[in-house]
Amino acid sequence: MKKTLFTVGVFFLGFLFAKAQEEPKTDVNTPLHMLQPDYNTPYGKMAVDDIIKTLDRVRAYLESSTPMKVVNAATGKEITNFNKPDSAAIFAPGDFRLISYEWGVTYAGMLNAAEATGDRRFSDYTKNRLDFLARMLPYFQKVEAAYPRARNPMRSVIEPRALDDAGAMCAAMIKAERAGLNDNLRPMIDNFIDYISAKEFRLADGTLARNRPLPNTIWLDDLFMSVPALAQMGKLTGDDKYFDDAVKQVLQFSERMFNQEKGLYMHGWTQGMEPHPEFHWARANGWALMTKVELLDVLPAGYPGRDQTMDLLRRHIAGLAQRQSGEGFWHQLIDRPDSYLETSATAIYAYSIAKAVNNGWVDKQAYGPMACLAWNAVATKVNEKGQVEGTCVGTGMAFDPAFYYYRPVSKYAAHGYGPVLLAGAEMIKMLRNNKAELNDSALMFYE
Repeated sequence: MKKTLFTVGVFFLGFLFAKAQEEPKTDVNTPLHMLQPDYNTPYGKMAVDDIIKTLDRVRAYLESSTPMKVVNAATGKEITNFNKPDSAAIFAPGDFRLISYEWGVTYAGMLNAAEATGDRRFSDYTKNRLDFLARMLPYFQKVEAAYPRARNPMRSVIEPRALDDAGAMCAAMIKAERAGLNDNLRPMIDNFIDYISAKEFRLADGTLARNRPLPNTIWLDDLFMSVPALAQMGKLTGDDKYFDDAVKQVLQFSERMFNQEKGLYMHGWTQGMEPHPEFHWARANGWALMTKVELLDVLPAGYPGRDQTMDLLRRHIAGLAQRQSGEGFWHQLIDRPDSYLETSATAIYAYSIAKAVNNGWVDKQAYGPMACLAWNAVATKVNEKGQVEGTCVGTGMAFDPAFYYYRPVSKYAAHGYGPVLLAGAEMIKMLRNNKAELNDSALMFYE
């Protein structure tokens, strides 16, 4: 009998507990504004130590996956005698190339990460690989002379044939030289800047352009493939001609390609096309945004065109602010929310906006939370191995939406790594220099 009463009592208490659990949370019994949202990505202030851990995973992965060796392509055997050119000489294969515009961004990102964290392993990554390239240049020049049809991994350095070959690598090299890390890069720097200034195709008014996929076409990407290098060269040499060309490119690209109403750039512009379709591809907008940030960072105060560039930066950030997704990412086509969420562009925006906040160019209370949300989203795409997921692969230009909607994504798309390093580093600076706290569950920035 006692056992039966005990069982009934336990059952009854369980029933009452279950009923209490089922009781709806109402305005009377619960402070509803304190309920925890079910965010898809983390929300709020991130810890600096967590950002550093994310950056270090990326650094460790890249350190192991980008070796510095020369090998015979047929045998895989390492080449150590650089007196005699070998037609099959290549860099030891890794996950990424040591020379590309994407890796120029990565080299710059490593320098920024070293500055923000104080960890020289980041800057050593750039220093060691750029030094390796400088030491290998004479050898591969001999290979090029002896075997002009060989698979020469330094051909884009020896003879640049596009802004993609020259700009980002050149800007990173100048930054490394200005930082005192390397003192043997000037021959490559001078060759790159000569291509940008004197050899790349231009329209009649001097705007840098291409003749693909149609004649007299401007690619928004080319702002980044030229202007940061020109700006850094102006800073390095003190020669205003580089600043003048850099400012001219930003203003003349923007006159044709910046939609003032939307605050966004079209990806491509073709002379004589009327009407002109506009596709606001995310990463190209990232290159344009980062270009303005990089130019303003070194352009002297009061320099002609600085105010116009600053105005474009602020208008662009305002346009992007209206289209950030609830997850913190931006879409592949920024103003088309049914296109996929993309990592590399989001990282570029996080970097550029945080840098604009850090330099006092935009209001931190308006845009600091936006940058934090973007970084929190990007950090979810850095896997345990240090690989960056969700990055759109290399992309040409098109005038239809399907081309952009269905571009593949890959963790081996090199475009994601430099932006993640840059973004994390700038976020560290922003959080160390500003007070960011949750107030009534919302992230706010304070004096």
